[in-house]
Amino acid sequence: MDRRTLLALPLALATPAWAQSPGLNDRDRADIARAEAWLGALRTIKARFLQIAQNGAAAEGTAWIQRPGRMRFEYDPPEPLLLVASYGQFFYFDRQLKQATTLPLSATPLGILLRDEVRLSGDVTVTRVERGGGVFRITLVRTGRAAEGRLILVFTDNPVELKQWAVIDAQAQETRVTLTQPDYGGRFPALLFDFNDPRFREELGIPQ
Repeated sequence: MDRRTLLALPLALATPAWAQSPGLNDRDRADIARAEAWLGALRTIKARFLQIAQNGAAAEGTAWIQRPGRMRFEYDPPEPLLLVASYGQFFYFDRQLKQATTLPLSATPLGILLRDEVRLSGDVTVTRVERGGGVFRITLVRTGRAAEGRLILVFTDNPVELKQWAVIDAQAQETRVTLTQPDYGGRFPALLFDFNDPRFREELGIPQ
């Protein structure tokens, strides 16, 4: 599988052509408000996920999200990847290559969703709201930024629930994640989101 995972890609930023919304109507704004309300009310979720890359490569795993600011995506073997977010940082660990990368959480797609207060406005711009098949899709770009790309959030319509998201990069390569079997409201141990876990340090050969 391509090592560029969806969660590790920098969030799609706005091109001049996208920065201006084509115009949102009252129904669009109502759906945006519904999405914000659902995300704002979310505290914890554990779910299975399926990630599909542009080339069709697929990977599965388990996700834990604890708002605000914490996340863990553990891929099923043989995929060697582990992604952890906490303390404003995003930790990307490849067990096979024994390589770790850290970058600001704000530079990743899920940085928007893990904020203390979710606002789909301000430093992000909604460029489109689409509906069909019992879902609505909200397309986002970062406001006034130079690099290219976009983030698409897909919600079920009734009831509202985040089911999927996708990142489309500057080369129009799309990677999509779908959540299944969601379990809300659980309590997770703090170590789940700790990328200073001694296990990682041992695998990387870092002295304890």
